[in-house]
Amino acid sequence: MKNFVLIGAAGYIAPKHFKAIKETGNNLLAAMDPHDSVGILDSYFPNADFFTEFERFDRHCEKLKRQGTKIDYVVVCSPNYLHDAHCRFGLRLGADVICEKPVVLNPWNLDALIEMEQETGKKIYPILQLRYHPDIIALKEKIEKDKSGKKYNVALKYITPRGKWYHYSWKGDEHKSGGLITNIGIHFFDLLLWIFGEVLKVIVLEKNDTKMSGILELHQARIQWLLCIDADVLQMEDISKVKSVRTLIVDGVEIDLGNTFENLHTLTYNNILNNSGLHLADVVRSIDLVYNIRNIK
Repeated sequence: MKNFVLIGAAGYIAPKHFKAIKETGNNLLAAMDPHDSVGILDSYFPNADFFTEFERFDRHCEKLKRQGTKIDYVVVCSPNYLHDAHCRFGLRLGADVICEKPVVLNPWNLDALIEMEQETGKKIYPILQLRYHPDIIALKEKIEKDKSGKKYNVALKYITPRGKWYHYSWKGDEHKSGGLITNIGIHFFDLLLWIFGEVLKVIVLEKNDTKMSGILELHQARIQWLLCIDADVLQMEDISKVKSVRTLIVDGVEIDLGNTFENLHTLTYNNILNNSGLHLADVVRSIDLVYNIRNIK
């Protein structure tokens, strides 16, 4: 059994990690979040220690370490702009790190983490759960077998309605979240690069606080993409009963990325625990791409 601690326990994504830790037969020793709405812990790890101040959490983790209780993994679910700092905390603690997307907002921050991995001998495992989606795996295998040299026509659509609160939270602050392209788009751009190869051309057609769209030309695909948090878009498409739309259409064949979406974190944890998880080198291209799109004027 491995011991985990987690930073960012009150956020949307943390319960997926609680579930994954529990389902893989491991233990959560402690969790931290400035907000105390973490009753969800009772469903998974009611005996986990909890802190609302990072300094006290830091002190507790150091105490556990000095008393001989090994912390195997630090899980980072904090706001995006804090990810690299909390990854460094985990490495300094002598633990491996599991970090939610995006690991960093800027490419040069990734270089610093790679250097620190080498210094400490510990690893940072990024969460890119869609790479474990069975339909995505099948698509990648199909593309790899295709030796015709054809270029696929691809459409990516991710519409996930958000209310006014979103713009008042850290997620609505581009300096903290990286904006829509990073906060909700990074997984999908990672998939596109993973499947279709290197970037040849980037065009941004629309860019505002609620909607971004563009054209991305990769080695084996021409992709039209849309990211949106505006609920009106769903209503216009007459699918207002659907909470969100996550689709990838390849040469007219649609893949619903929402299918089995809830179980992919546990698959990710299984791979990490079996020493077959993804590494920082796997996120370099997607971090570079979303950074460049974010900074296109």
